[in-house]
Amino acid sequence: MIRWVIVIFVALIVFSALLPWLEKLGIGRLPGDVRFKLFGRVFSLPFASTILISLIVLLIGRFL
Repeated sequence: MIRWVIVIFVALIVFSALLPWLEKLGIGRLPGDVRFKLFGRVFSLPFASTILISLIVLLIGRFL
């Protein structure tokens, strides 16, 4: 179980780094994604988008 927690944490970090590019595609603004402003800085926690991308990668991995 700890392995999955680490994988999800790393996926959130990678996704957050790619978020400005992915927002142009519409990913990062799904209903399960959380955005909040704190001390003048916008923080994003893209839970739904991370799950969606993980499912897509899983399906691609299954078929290859």
